[in-house]
Amino acid sequence: MLELDDVTVKVGPQVLARNLSVALAPGEINVVIGPNGTGKTSLLRTLFGELQPAAGQIRLNGQAMPRHHLGPWRKQFGYMPQDTGLDLDLSVLEVVLMGKLDHLGMHVDDATLMEALEALRAVGLVALADRAVHSLSGGQRQMVLFAQVLLRAPRIMLLDEPVSALDLKHQVLLLDLLHRQTRKNGWITVVVLHDLNLAAQYGDRLVVLAHGTLQAFGTPADVLTAELVQRLYGVAVDVGHDRFGDPHIRPIRERSLHPVSLQQEAA
Repeated sequence: MLELDDVTVKVGPQVLARNLSVALAPGEINVVIGPNGTGKTSLLRTLFGELQPAAGQIRLNGQAMPRHHLGPWRKQFGYMPQDTGLDLDLSVLEVVLMGKLDHLGMHVDDATLMEALEALRAVGLVALADRAVHSLSGGQRQMVLFAQVLLRAPRIMLLDEPVSALDLKHQVLLLDLLHRQTRKNGWITVVVLHDLNLAAQYGDRLVVLAHGTLQAFGTPADVLTAELVQRLYGVAVDVGHDRFGDPHIRPIRERSLHPVSLQQEAA
């Protein structure tokens, strides 16, 4: 269990998040949603230890996150930030192998090499293993980084907008894979998504943030209401349900109450 107990995060005088209390269970995908600039990325950076809580405590299976010497804490995480760059003069396979950088020597053993190739196969890019990573599209680079995170075999997965550069097919591929691996490995998975429909489809729990505070935490069916979306995003929506019972968000397009016909305009 990954627990936040009354956590407040500050950078200088600026408060990025305040009084966050939530418990995240193994084997579940927790999707963080909320308007831009509301503390979603700050939450992931705090869990990873890049930002230190100004108040409160973070615990993993009852053990508090240390204030110093964070190396052992971070080794338990697979962290995929949003701004990845990857303008490296390395092959796709070499980038994936960097996921085990702490364990690599001058020679990569066959077992590790096969693990890296399997991670690439899982994301559909094994045929590009020898390609220079800087020659790939942004979406392909995102999938390479996900393969790198897979290779780390983490206990906790943190992903910040992992599908933002992907087309629909690869969004589904990555999130389906994340779902399967979370269940199989008992990961505690925390992923930031802007697409509310993807959040509803793949999230076991939604962590709803606004103005740096926790607005709601629960299943998509319990959390995603038209009232909440209107309040957070300032957009009127209809909330229906798909064939599996997951909420489906449809913005209500602004329409003229008295449409003018082309003939009237011409007159």
